[in-house]
Amino acid sequence: MKILITGGCGFVGSNLAIKMKQKYPLSVITCLDNLKRRGSELNIKRLYENNVKFIHGDIRCKEDFEGLEFDLMIECSAEPSVMAGVNSSPQYLLNTNLVGTINCLESVRRNKAKIIFLSTSRVYPIDKINDMKYNKTKTRFDNIHCHGINETFPIDGPRSLYGTTKLASELLIQEYIDTYNIQAIINRCGVIAGPWQMGKTDQGVMALWVLHHMLKKPLTYIGYNGSGFQVRDFVHIDDIFDLIDIQIEKFHMCNGETFCVGGGIANSFSLMELTQMCEEVVQHKIKMYKDIKTRENDLIWYITDYAKAYSTLDWQPKKNLKQTVKDIYDWLFEYKNKLKGVLW
Repeated sequence: MKILITGGCGFVGSNLAIKMKQKYPLSVITCLDNLKRRGSELNIKRLYENNVKFIHGDIRCKEDFEGLEFDLMIECSAEPSVMAGVNSSPQYLLNTNLVGTINCLESVRRNKAKIIFLSTSRVYPIDKINDMKYNKTKTRFDNIHCHGINETFPIDGPRSLYGTTKLASELLIQEYIDTYNIQAIINRCGVIAGPWQMGKTDQGVMALWVLHHMLKKPLTYIGYNGSGFQVRDFVHIDDIFDLIDIQIEKFHMCNGETFCVGGGIANSFSLMELTQMCEEVVQHKIKMYKDIKTRENDLIWYITDYAKAYSTLDWQPKKNLKQTVKDIYDWLFEYKNKLKGVLW
């Protein structure tokens, strides 16, 4: 099989490419990436060392797809920040996440190929989630009426420019399925975490938290009175690979389907709980500041109900919070000399 991974030098794309090549050494894996995100250039060597091809290209440029032949595209490229366009022009976000999707789909159509599209949990409206009933425990907000959000959750309402571009891409994919009979799967992913994620304040929270504990640098609880009580679930990148590997094998069972992908209640954390886990694993305690002003587009709580992926594909996440934090810390410690100047 010939597999093209867009965003292939990013955190998700590079890890998937390497794991795919290691499991299926006879497959031809090609990664396309524009290297815009700082640190993505470090993954080029990793790809070559694992016999994965790299092409410097941009999904915004339809010419960069010319001559590419593949059987399956795994679409991992995106501007991933929910804050993108909030205080600046949305042009890069729209061109990458929407125009880029069109170029990807056209390339899939021409190749008569399949596509697995990595969407986001942020397609769901902010107010519909934030307006649900919550109470407080000692360390988090708790949703007393909902055990997780699944594919049937309402999607009417504002969701951020980022979330809108991904939802629009999902709709385009559905039209390409109907009009051109392409085969496609959509995965609505929540927080994905693990080694080689270049964490920033607006994306990659777990990597950022572990890094600051390793460097003994302070962090800030932003919003909700600086409580650190907002909740997310997460899924390790290894578990994402397991899911996609199953989907490739069973494409006929889930063609045209959309799956909510995350860790569920068992793999959820508040920022306060993440701090506590980092203190335990890294053995450093850092200063935590408080900013009472809630950021635009922030969610009080989001936990995935992955029941459909479990019932259809027998998939569920395996790596828990402590294992994931330790994996990130071990990577940061091992590569600290190469990451210096990139992450700090």
